[in-house]
Amino acid sequence: MKKILKKAKQTKTAVLHFNINNLEWTKFILEACEEKKTPVILGVSEGAISYMGGYRTVSFMIMGMLRDLKITIPVVLHLDHGKSMESCKKAIEAGFTSVMIDASSKPFEENLDITKKVVTMAKKHNVSVEAELGYMEMDPTKYADVFECRKMKETGIDALAPAVGSVHGVYQKEPKLDLLRIREISTLTNLPLVLHGGTGIPINLLQKAVKEGICKININTELQLIWSKKVRNYLDDHKEVYDPRKIIGSAETEMKEKIKEYIDFFD
Repeated sequence: MKKILKKAKQTKTAVLHFNINNLEWTKFILEACEEKKTPVILGVSEGAISYMGGYRTVSFMIMGMLRDLKITIPVVLHLDHGKSMESCKKAIEAGFTSVMIDASSKPFEENLDITKKVVTMAKKHNVSVEAELGYMEMDPTKYADVFECRKMKETGIDALAPAVGSVHGVYQKEPKLDLLRIREISTLTNLPLVLHGGTGIPINLLQKAVKEGICKININTELQLIWSKKVRNYLDDHKEVYDPRKIIGSAETEMKEKIKEYIDFFD
């Protein structure tokens, strides 16, 4: 991840992070990105890892797909929102090439200490590290502190996810991003910055954020909404179908179209 985000920062573009939830999603994302010849970050939450069977299961699935689908683009397998050193350790040992340690709910000094330990562990295996500061809320008092971000850089992280106004899930009111804070953090840290909660933010606002220093944009909810709507419609229209492959795969076209649309906006 460090390599592709460094290039994105230099060219003021963004690499897309799409969360995977099962084999089908992984295949759709890889094929769409391969078609567009663009790097991709496959994010996997602890919940998704548990659902799919475990860290090694996920890692081996990705390695198998890269070979069988003849994928040629750079692909990052990234632990998304790892909540502990133990989860990061399991991901690294299983072959993940990047981990996020999210200790943002801890007091700053504790977050800093945990992140330092994860960086030390990860660097031994040439694994990239993302950290988070602030709280994912639309409340300016919860945003990442600029000077704490600069101190966090000293841990040796490769990317930083500062809270700047985005939230996970569906926005309940108009999204707003603190573009000035993004610029200040980018200037002070010179780190590739990560924006979580990309779903629902207008594209023109995301593009402005990229100009200010965002190099990685995380997308998950939007694909979930597209997939679930299509599958519901498919089941309503094909009540005779019981093959799970046809049901789960019914949203392939729509998902790929949305993925490629995002790539065109930021590549």
